[in-house]
Amino acid sequence: MQDVTNEGAAPGLRERKKQATRAALAEAAVRLAAEHGAEHVTVEAISEAAGVSPRTFFNYFESHDDAFVMIDREVGERVRRAVREAPAGLPPLDVLREALATELADVEERQELWSLRAKVFQRSPHLLVRGLGAHMAEELELAEALADRLGSGATPGSGPAHLDLYPRLLAAVAGTAARVAIEHWCAQAPAVSFPDVFRRVFTHLAAGLPEPPADR
Repeated sequence: MQDVTNEGAAPGLRERKKQATRAALAEAAVRLAAEHGAEHVTVEAISEAAGVSPRTFFNYFESHDDAFVMIDREVGERVRRAVREAPAGLPPLDVLREALATELADVEERQELWSLRAKVFQRSPHLLVRGLGAHMAEELELAEALADRLGSGATPGSGPAHLDLYPRLLAAVAGTAARVAIEHWCAQAPAVSFPDVFRRVFTHLAAGLPEPPADR
């Protein structure tokens, strides 16, 4: 398995600025919510902390709560594009692993933010529910991309009932694997590196999840 690296063409200047602004807004939202509680943090406060206008905030998030959830639709789009455009013949799990690894290449730089977000979710369970809904929607779209790659595609937007079991299961398992890798690494850092945890998680999946040796 390859290392977790950020491969592929670098985004242009405009795209990098957009990504930086969105990241700054999400970080400001989470930091303020961790300190004051999400219900006490306004769009105006988030925007001011990120150095942009409230109008700019709504260019990146549809609502106040979306900033805390930290769901980036552009990340999902890049993962789906990577799945569809990966070389033919690669195992689907390998394709997903590399697509996710590219998007998670900077996780170690954001450990504090991930930990703060967990704290925010604990204090505001409705955000956890919102995040779960967003993740499920992303998961379904990823399953559709996998179905297209496997030649078992469904009509776009037709919903889970029209998707085969395998792409749905693969999308769900890969998403859960990435989440578990992040959570485990956050709990163990700095004793372990995220790329090592991520690699181990997907090695277990590729092996079919046999019980590990007793000394592991």
